[in-house]
Amino acid sequence: MTNSIDEIEYTDLILATGTNTTENHPVIGAKVKRAVKRGAKLIVIDPREIDLVKYADIWLRQNPGTDVAVVNGMMNVIIAEGLYAKEYVKDRTEGFDALKKMVEKYTPEKVEKISGVPAENLKKAARMYAKADSASILYAMGITQHITGTDNVKSMANLSMLCGNVGIEGGGVNPLRGQNNVQGACDMGCLPNVYPAYQQVANEDVRKKFEAAWNTQLSPKPGLTIMEMMEAAGKGTIKAIYIMGENPMLSDPDLQHVKKELQKLDLMIVQDLFLTETAQLADVVLPVASFAEKDGTFSNTERRVQRIRKAVEAPGEAKSDWEVICGISNKMGYAMNYYSAKEIFEEVAKVTPSYAGISYERLEKGGIQWPCPTSEHQGTKFLHKDKFSRGLGLFTAIEYIAPDEMPDKQYPFLLSTGRVLYHYHTGTMTTRSEGLAERCPESLVEINPADADKLKIAEGQKVKVTSRRGTVEAKATITRKSAPGSIFMNFHFADASVNLLTNPALDPIGKIPEYKVCAVKLEAA
Repeated sequence: MTNSIDEIEYTDLILATGTNTTENHPVIGAKVKRAVKRGAKLIVIDPREIDLVKYADIWLRQNPGTDVAVVNGMMNVIIAEGLYAKEYVKDRTEGFDALKKMVEKYTPEKVEKISGVPAENLKKAARMYAKADSASILYAMGITQHITGTDNVKSMANLSMLCGNVGIEGGGVNPLRGQNNVQGACDMGCLPNVYPAYQQVANEDVRKKFEAAWNTQLSPKPGLTIMEMMEAAGKGTIKAIYIMGENPMLSDPDLQHVKKELQKLDLMIVQDLFLTETAQLADVVLPVASFAEKDGTFSNTERRVQRIRKAVEAPGEAKSDWEVICGISNKMGYAMNYYSAKEIFEEVAKVTPSYAGISYERLEKGGIQWPCPTSEHQGTKFLHKDKFSRGLGLFTAIEYIAPDEMPDKQYPFLLSTGRVLYHYHTGTMTTRSEGLAERCPESLVEINPADADKLKIAEGQKVKVTSRRGTVEAKATITRKSAPGSIFMNFHFADASVNLLTNPALDPIGKIPEYKVCAVKLEAA
């Protein structure tokens, strides 16, 4: 997040898009509700009638996968009516002329034809956003999990900069990360193209710094994303995979294909808390400690680094992840002689400028938001206050591209996937919780009443959902949350693995699959 969670409560306007905030991020959802109660305006852009719609001043129900067109349409109105932040655009950005020229053709009427959003509603939302003194954009996987996910995120940045909302309190572009410490894992370099703190693998000076710190030679080539790894496993160019805290046999698209690719490996190692669906295929399973059984830090979605402390001993042979990694590394000939999580964090601070001023001693007094470059620095509430890290903020002129797979006669429904209040991701922990499992024991297929009537499907009836890649069966729930012609399923349960259906088409830059748009047919089981 460019800004802080607490700022949400005191901003003038919130634009929530591609985020079912009250279910997937309930603490932040509560902040949004309090902001509305205090008088903030709320715009919701979502194909589903999520809970936040009840609190919204405007709800733009776009066709799935048309986010770029909708945002371009909003910017068309803002620029045409002279509502944009002219001085901010002039002094702090570049690329405006190209953006202006491109969005001219995205008139509200054209956008209505693409997205289904009424032109008048689009105009109303654009004016409301532009006139707010501060406006916070919140988004999540409903924006990123498309073949145009990168374009979608850049569109959010375009809109925010256009109205001068980046670098101010209560503004910004704020991705809500999927689970605890996703942010921290990325901060520490769990991405194929960067070292800790997003320092580029391809940058020679950066690479030399880490070679000196780690006393080894490092490749100048970025690594592979998860989907690229799976493809390489299928081709035989990768012989072994070491999977830590990930369950691709439930989380990856087109699961039948994923299973075939994994089975071609010479060696698969899985390091996890439980014997997941992926671990069941592994040659070696390494048990590790949970959050309550280890020391370390987590970094949350607002860049806040916080201590976690061991409360109980881990059962059996389970160890902290860092201990397992060090043990394997030492056996393979590269010495990792660390003795505590604190010692590792001290090394992090030495090689990671944004963490340089953070220490365990300081964290005992409370969390600190990076960047925190010195021990005297108090942390950073919001980013880009005076300037962008690249100097000027870059507008990107982005054309709308349709989803990879659209409904047709054979597969007339559009399937989107997501999460529900009671579970995280593939349910490795939450489906094993008795209380949560009682609240949500199985996957459901959300069907609009009009479609249910046509297909003669009743509440609780078993239905069969089929795509070009597979078939799953689950109970139907009849609800107006899903639009006519669209259905929704969560991806938490192995006995109705929705990712048997999903499309593996990737965003060409982020390499994220298009989980949110998939053509299916629906029938009674």
